[in-house]
Amino acid sequence: MPSAPDEARAAFEHLRDHVRLACVPGIGARLRKLLLERFDTPAGVFAACPDELRAVGRIGPKLSKLIPTLATDPTADDVIALCVKHAVEIVLEGSAGYPPLLSRIDDPPGLLFVRGAILPCDALAVAVVGARHATPYGLRIAEQLGGSLARAGYTVVSGLARGIDAAAHRGAIAAGGRTVGVLGSGVLNVYPPEHEELAAEVVRHGALISEAPPLSEPFGGAFPQRNRIVSGMSLGTIVVQASERSGALITARLAGEQGREVFAVPGPIDCRMSRGCHALIRDGAKLVQGVDDVLEEFGPLFETATTPEGTPVESAAELQLGSVERSVLDCVGRGSVTVDDILETVSLAPSQVLSTLSVLEMRRLVRRLPGNRIERM
Repeated sequence: MPSAPDEARAAFEHLRDHVRLACVPGIGARLRKLLLERFDTPAGVFAACPDELRAVGRIGPKLSKLIPTLATDPTADDVIALCVKHAVEIVLEGSAGYPPLLSRIDDPPGLLFVRGAILPCDALAVAVVGARHATPYGLRIAEQLGGSLARAGYTVVSGLARGIDAAAHRGAIAAGGRTVGVLGSGVLNVYPPEHEELAAEVVRHGALISEAPPLSEPFGGAFPQRNRIVSGMSLGTIVVQASERSGALITARLAGEQGREVFAVPGPIDCRMSRGCHALIRDGAKLVQGVDDVLEEFGPLFETATTPEGTPVESAAELQLGSVERSVLDCVGRGSVTVDDILETVSLAPSQVLSTLSVLEMRRLVRRLPGNRIERM
């Protein structure tokens, strides 16, 4: 049986191999997935010869020659040491701390660098994105939505960019809620640089995350890649303002492809920053006039999540329940029960139980069955 030091050494080497693979130029999430499907582990990738690597789709001659030369490259050790020094956590796909919603997309990041903490309650997240050059109207609405979502119990996810993103983060922070900023640069190289102070606030109220090594510079192609993480971490994405060519529309498209809800805030018809949102609404996105338009759209979760208070929830709608509604819902449990069963369990008048069940039914949390029975949806 391996000793504790042996297990710790094996775990470190496994982590180092994943970090080493993440540091190889030209290997993104999709190519990493192809390599691991062929060679099983990062160590197997680095042990492969160029001919074996070229047999993998999208691996060219240059990259196939480069990968084996990096098998003992010290860059991964330097990155890990930097993360330890600056309290940056490295979260591998498949580990307990990896965002469960993000693991469900087609091309999840193989690892995340995290400043702050990703908590179980962050599975109840909504993305708020939009134009960098937002109008005062857009900034006000983004901040209001960020605050309202946070007060309703949701984590607000955005990209820490200028304009709408920053306003949404600030709204969540001002409301005392949680927020996650997804960067197109490294988490120790905040972009834009004037958001260093905001980034520090985000870390205190949630997390900054990136799939790029901590000191990575921002570049154009990193931001569309970043957008899939923003939408992938979230139950739905709200676009507040966007021109016809806005990157926020990429995030909305990705959300739709990932099977998540898409929302858009309307604006003045003569404002260029309204055109992208109006196009989304025309194409089927949910029109948002307030936070209730968002909250009422969410049905059962992919899997049970946990609120910051530790309460398990199976539907995002449970976040809006009062104490009476919660007590009646808890009586329903996993199977079906009769109304009489509920009346025997809770100390409420029959009329109050019946009216509460009607509310729960309207919120799509329960349904009525023949024989005066109730079950969870």
